[in-house]
This record gives sequence, C-alpha cells and structure tokens, in this order.
Amino acid sequence: MCGICGELRLDGQAVEASVIHRMMERLEARGPDGGGAWADGPLAFGHRRLAVIDLSENARQPMHDAELRLTLVFNGTIYNYPELRRELADLGYHFFSGGDTEVILKAYHAWGAECLARLDGMFAFAIWDMERRTLFLARDRFGIKPLYFSADTRRFRFASSLPALLAGGGIDLALDPDGLQFQFTLHGSVPAPHTVYKAVRKLPPATCLTLNIRGETRERRYWRLAAQRPVPEPDEASYLEMAQASLRAAVKSHHAIADVPVGVLLSGGLDSSLLVALLAEQGQADIRTFSIGFADQPEESGNEFSYSDQVARQYGTRHYRYHIDDAEMLRVLPDAMAAMSEPMFSQDNVAFYLLAREVKREVKVVLSGQGADEAFGGYYWYPRMAATDAALPFLARFAPFYLDRSLADFCAMLAPARREQVADVAASFVAARLEEPGATEFMDRVLRLDITTLIVDDPVKRVDNMTMAWGLEARVPFLDKTLVETAMRLPPEFKLRENGKYPLKRLARGRLPDTVIDRPKGYFPTPALKYLRGGFLEFIRDILNAPACRERELYDRAYVERLLAEPLRHFTPLQGNQLWHLAALEYWLQTQEAAQR
Repeated sequence: MCGICGELRLDGQAVEASVIHRMMERLEARGPDGGGAWADGPLAFGHRRLAVIDLSENARQPMHDAELRLTLVFNGTIYNYPELRRELADLGYHFFSGGDTEVILKAYHAWGAECLARLDGMFAFAIWDMERRTLFLARDRFGIKPLYFSADTRRFRFASSLPALLAGGGIDLALDPDGLQFQFTLHGSVPAPHTVYKAVRKLPPATCLTLNIRGETRERRYWRLAAQRPVPEPDEASYLEMAQASLRAAVKSHHAIADVPVGVLLSGGLDSSLLVALLAEQGQADIRTFSIGFADQPEESGNEFSYSDQVARQYGTRHYRYHIDDAEMLRVLPDAMAAMSEPMFSQDNVAFYLLAREVKREVKVVLSGQGADEAFGGYYWYPRMAATDAALPFLARFAPFYLDRSLADFCAMLAPARREQVADVAASFVAARLEEPGATEFMDRVLRLDITTLIVDDPVKRVDNMTMAWGLEARVPFLDKTLVETAMRLPPEFKLRENGKYPLKRLARGRLPDTVIDRPKGYFPTPALKYLRGGFLEFIRDILNAPACRERELYDRAYVERLLAEPLRHFTPLQGNQLWHLAALEYWLQTQEAAQR
C-alpha cells in the first residue's frame, strides 16, 4: 500500500523535478516508510512507500527492471502474487525481490494488458515502457485503490489523491456542474471519470489507459460483473456452500499476504464479526480487533461496544476500545475533512479517521467489512425497492429510496446563476447503468450498480482515505473478485430474506452470538455530525458564513440561512443531514484553495 504519482510531458520537455516532489510531499501519509523518484526524458514517477510485503530495499519503488526496460509505481496488494510468480518463473523470468510489485512488472511484460485478468487484489499502478515510449495505467475491478489524473496538450499527470495531483500546480479549480450534481444527488458519490473539478478526472474501476508521447490515448474496460443465475441453477444448500467457500478463501488470502501483523476493524456488525469468526476458524492466533465509540445524542447512541465486546470475548481477541468525546472529535474534525481526497458526506468518515489514528499504533494492516451490504443485500432500502411495481421503469423504482435530491431540490440549493448550468446527469447516469445487460432481475441490477459504482466513491473511498491518512492499509475481503462474482449469482430474494444478508446470517449461525446476527444493521456511529448542536453547529456556521463561501456564490443564501435556522430538520431520504452536506463540500473546497496559495 503506497502513494503514487507521475507526469508525462507531451510537448517534448522534461518533467520538472519540483512537480514530482510536491506531489510526493502530499502523499507522505500514505507512504511513511520512504520515498523515491525516477525519470526518463518526458516521464517522471514518484512513490511513497508503506512497507507491508517484502520489507527489504529490493522492493523499493519506483521499481525499474533494466532487462525488461520497464518501470513501475504501484499502490495496493496482489493476493495471488505467489501463484503468479511461480507461473512467471516457469516462463523463464528471474526475480530480484520477494513481493508483489515485481510480479506486476513481469506479468505486464509477459501478457501485456491481459495481465489484468490474472491479478486478484486491489491496485492502481502505472508502467512506463522505455522501448515503446508508452504509459500504461490500471485500476482494480472495484476501485478500491484511487487514481486521479489531469490532462492537457502539454502534459498528463496522475496521483493517488486529488490534493496530491493539485500540489503539482497549474490545474484549474473551476467546479464541474455535473460533478456537483452527482455529489449532492448520490450522497457524496461522484462516479468516475467525474470529480467536482472540471480539470480533474479519475480512472474508472476495472479500466486501463494507455498513453503515448504524442498524447494519443486508448481506454479499455477489462472486466464486467454479471449478475445472473447459473445454468442449471443450484439449490439453496449449494448456493450457501458456494458463498461460504468463497468467503473463507477471501478472508484467508487477505489476511495471509503480509509480512506484518494484520488486525480487524470490529464495528460489532455482522460483517466484521464474521471476519473475526472465520479467522479464528482458520487457526489464526492472537487476533487483534479494534472498535470506536462516541458520545451519545438524544436521538442515537454513539457506540456499539455491547456487540463488539461479545465477539471479542467469544474469540478471545486482543481487543482495543476507543471512546472519543465530543471535544476531541470537534478538535480533529478539520484535519479529518482535510484528509479527504474528495469531499465526502458520510458522518462516519471522522470515525474511521480517529480509529485509524489509534489502530496504526498497533498494526499496519487491517481487515474491514465494506462490500458485504452491497454484495449480499444488507441495506434497508433494498427490500423497499424490491417491493415496488415491476411495471415501472428501473429508475422510478430506484430513485425514491436512494437519490438524495430531486433536480428541483438541487437547483433550489444553488445560487441562481449556477442553475443555468444544471442537467439531470445523475438520474440519466443511474438509469443507463441499470439498463446495462448481464443481469437477470431488477434487484440484480441494483446490487451490481451499487457494488461496481456507487460503493466506490462512498464507503470504499472513505475507508481508503481515512486509513491511509495514518499510513494504515485497509483490506476488504468482501470485495474479493471471486466472492463478489459468487454473490452476484445468488437470487436477490435469497439474499434479501430476513431483512437482508441472509446467506451471511446462515453462515454466522453457531459462529457468532444470535444477538449480533439478528441486531439492526451496525456501523461506527457519529451522531454529533448528524444531529448538529453546540460546537459542531458553530463550526458549520463559520464555514458557511466565511467570506470564501459567500464569494464562491455556489449556494443560494436564503437556502443556507433556512438550514442554519433549522439544523435538526432537513434530512435526505438516507438520513443525511443536508446542512452537513453543504458545509462538508464548502470546507473541502476552502482547504484545497488554501493549499494552492
């Protein structure tokens, strides 16, 4: 796990070393164990290292193979690299390091872009081919690892985070109307290639991009997820066995491929608790688990320790509980928001940020439960969607339960001059993705959209950003390729039984307490950012009344004043506080602008 960056000049000039070093400085938190840069004429790479696999100097990056004339910067983990290494060795390749980085280099040389079909893991990487003078970039199937870029007639620049990309300088900060509409309609998710800036794009998941020194590009999606029943269709017992075998294998590989200790972020929910149970079942000793809680609010409890404690006791884990009071959360709130690679709305971003701060003192790698709800139908709105009239268009069945704002609501939020730029891109995007072939039923389409697209820029990005802000690698076994492909074969009605995630609940019986299995869906709650009072409300008031916010003229001032006057009243269909949404974006924009001065 690392931070990567680079630039390819398209005008025949050499890359300025200062550009790479500025980007590397902004990536230091992602890679606190060292850094390096490498250049070849119009191309330069930068890398910050978090040493997890092959801790020796042989695995340093940028990794240059003089014999193959290839150079690589890589962020992520390839879980099947030992098998690939043996296969490549049989083909005659020789290795000078012991990790997964060099395996990618050799695999690319052996199979070209087709190597991506063989890689099981989370990754974003760039390879410079000195012979062909081409740059090859790729991102994993579920977008677990980020990859941002900016391009014009003079240069192509990329980085693991948007702030690092901006640190190179010379990038216009004009806002993208389409990106903003995604931001406020899909509760903080801005699907690739969009961002909130016109001049910054991101490589979509499961996509590779080839670029030469003449600026000619070729983009290709190398994998698509099917959501269809097998033929002949298995019985229920066979479906369960398929899911169990895939999950066991995913947990084993995600835990085993590391040369440092690996812990578990234990929320007390079904997903993270099941990870603990399966690790114990596989004979893993000295399991370290980590939970966090916050102050209660009148409307909601701030912790779920009663559930996580049960799991920790049952399996005798080395359990760490962190309780954060409101004063501490308010103190670090600006730092947590500044750590976001893109503006994010989910309140538990701050929980992950503070949890990662504590966990990093104990381990370098953790397993997390993201992806289970999307793969196995765990959210409360899924059964509501499934119960809608099948004669309605897909979008009409989806939108009332998921979209945060109608187009009219979004326009009402904007300053009048901004409304002229608005098109209903979010609804059109969702409708088009739901219509894509390769799915059997409506809910197959919904779950596929969630796990391949919407999850990427909400829970997955949240975990990557907030853990990497402290140099902590988070792994997500429920987003293992084979496990997700298996889950997508299961009938939706099977997954949605018993309020969702029925296959996981069946697998958990006898492994976890029934109180954990049958509880309402859990997460790391941060109610102070949902029910805004006291210092938190004043923090938001200062953001939205700041000169920068007023001068930006993004929001309609009457709309802002109405939300400030009623901070506990205005919520989205998914119970996000609309006032928090406005402030989160505005503060993030102010942070990026300040960094450019």
